[in-house]
Amino acid sequence: MGEKTLDDLLQNCSKNKVIGNNLVRAWSKINSKKYNKILCSISGGSDSDIMLDICTKCDKDNKIDYVWFDTGLEYQATKEHLKYLEEKYNIEIKPYKAIKPIPLTCKKYGQPFLSKRVSEYISRLQKHGFKWEDEPYENLLKKYCKWNEEKNTYIGCKAALKWWCNEWGNNSRINISYNKWLKEFMIQNPPDFQISNICCKYAKKDVSHKLISEFGYELNIVGVRKAEGGTRATVYTSCFDENGKNKNGSYDNYRPLFWYKNSDKEDYKNHYNIKYSKCYTKYGLERTGCCSCPFGKDFEYELEITKEYEPKLFMAVNNIFGDSYEYTRKYKEFCKIMNKKNKEIRNIEIN
Repeated sequence: MGEKTLDDLLQNCSKNKVIGNNLVRAWSKINSKKYNKILCSISGGSDSDIMLDICTKCDKDNKIDYVWFDTGLEYQATKEHLKYLEEKYNIEIKPYKAIKPIPLTCKKYGQPFLSKRVSEYISRLQKHGFKWEDEPYENLLKKYCKWNEEKNTYIGCKAALKWWCNEWGNNSRINISYNKWLKEFMIQNPPDFQISNICCKYAKKDVSHKLISEFGYELNIVGVRKAEGGTRATVYTSCFDENGKNKNGSYDNYRPLFWYKNSDKEDYKNHYNIKYSKCYTKYGLERTGCCSCPFGKDFEYELEITKEYEPKLFMAVNNIFGDSYEYTRKYKEFCKIMNKKNKEIRNIEIN
């Protein structure tokens, strides 16, 4: 077989312009003379499958190393799918374990609850002995933060208190009010377990940074999509950024799927005959990754699926995330009660 060329790639390209433009951009980035060592993180999920197909089509000089971060809470179906991908593309997807296992991280630092941002702010408040008080922001600053004369400001859990007091601006997604009734719930039901978002850091983020630094990768490729939402997607504004820092210098980040909508993904899948893992085709899941993560809005459904198809994993996640599951259920029930009360009050006012 001859050398890969961009013309050959575009001859068999989908008519979807987003896909065509994306392939041209991916070809340019991956084959740039600026990069000799490229890292690509594969998860075994549907976004990752599309990204992998793009990378293998565009990497004419085989510069990309593929890795998978084994969090310890991965579906067996995902592991089987990774083997299928290795055979399909004749590549190696090298597994790397978490720097700190998730069970140990959750036991030491706390369990994830609701979202990464919410967990981060709750964790900061817990570290400062917060009593979940409904008081003005200025009062809480004086109570839980220290005044720094040199910087002429309070230091400590200031950002977390702004979240708690809805001080990030009107209708800000960062305010606690973005999660309806959460503040009212926590005032009445203070968490009696530690909450944290740090398990993601040790299981994936730090592992990636360690690899980039140790092996001198110059380009880091990940499968983030803006349309997917969540903290990871909203923190970026484009598919590419330069000058990430590590001890060996700088590296760039590239997100090939960043502008793909769900319809573009579906077009790509159908045109290039992409086969997803059994997590989607058999289990009926809409996401993969850490099994039944409490950050997932459908973790209850994931638990049902995991119990049916992978019972050992079901037992493991309940042991690790059990407190968070119960707290989330309690919060959701609280929301139902409050919504019902509000509806009754509005009906009385109308009548």
